[in-house]
Amino acid sequence: MTGPRPVRAAVARAFGAPLTIETVMLAPPGPGQVAVDLRAVAVCHSDIGYLDGAWGGHLPAVYGHEAAGRIAAVGPGVTSLAPGQDVIVTLIRQCGACPACRAAAPVHCEAPYDRRRGPLSLPDGTAVEHGLNCGAFAEAAVVDASQCIPAPADLPPEVACLLACGVITGVGAAVFTAGIRPGETVAVVGAGGVGLNAIPGARIAGAARVIALDPNPDRRTDALAFGATHALDAADPRPWRPVQALTEGRGADAVLVCTGAPAAHQGAFRLAARRGRIVAVGMPPSGATVTVEPVILSALGQTLRGSLMGDVVPHRDIPWLIDLWRQGRLKLDALVTGRWPLAAINDAIAETRAGRARRSVIVFPDA
Repeated sequence: MTGPRPVRAAVARAFGAPLTIETVMLAPPGPGQVAVDLRAVAVCHSDIGYLDGAWGGHLPAVYGHEAAGRIAAVGPGVTSLAPGQDVIVTLIRQCGACPACRAAAPVHCEAPYDRRRGPLSLPDGTAVEHGLNCGAFAEAAVVDASQCIPAPADLPPEVACLLACGVITGVGAAVFTAGIRPGETVAVVGAGGVGLNAIPGARIAGAARVIALDPNPDRRTDALAFGATHALDAADPRPWRPVQALTEGRGADAVLVCTGAPAAHQGAFRLAARRGRIVAVGMPPSGATVTVEPVILSALGQTLRGSLMGDVVPHRDIPWLIDLWRQGRLKLDALVTGRWPLAAINDAIAETRAGRARRSVIVFPDA
């Protein structure tokens, strides 16, 4: 590749408005970067949050960050990947040198990256924000090589892309952030795309009970199919009471809040047992708040911790998750409830907004 390449992409022109399918220009990979012809990209609630302006950003932008594809070209200095190689594309850029990366916490890499100066532009030269470090609602993407994890040939692209965010976030929150131990009781609040991965993550870690809470009856049915031992209506005005009834009055050892609804985060403290861990996984809009009474945390010995991308180390943990999928312990295929062409991306987003999709996946012709 010697110059910018035209590709079709779903462009955000205004927050809260439908995406438009346009031709944008994709720069060739620079030092340490790779170009990937995409084969599948899933619609994540984080994409929708950015589309709605929940966390700011600049427009125009191309979002999308749960992707899988095939390496088309590599930039100078890239030796770990080669053209023709199938990869999973994550939003996790890793410099490998900052304190977070050295501490095996690459999701918190401290190296700066200006998404407004990424590889995307309009044909007239206007910069396009490189949404979530990926810009994967497009036929192709240019990303840092550290964002790509090799994908085996037996892993379908529409399944592989789920490992870029939703799966690692849910499983990782249970296994790594919450540190669930054998015999514990876990409450998973929200049985959407992330919660349906936190549930098997808790079971893999050895949880004796996994109690899912969701106001949607279809999602409660899904939660049981994905390994929850109990599924409760989160719309109950006192949801902690049935949780306590199931736990001899104790509550849950770990509460994983896998939704961005502030009310769910507020109610999590009532679900937790003495010395319970509350893990904030879902991402509310900027400015949303909850009230914490510090004396209760102190008296009960509870902890509150955030979980970003499940605290995973992608090159270590994604191969492990692929092994779990092969063993039948992760139902990745069942997460895909719709396959859509890029031209229908607004319909795919609408399905996700309405709660009818575990994951909607945009699929492209084979690279």
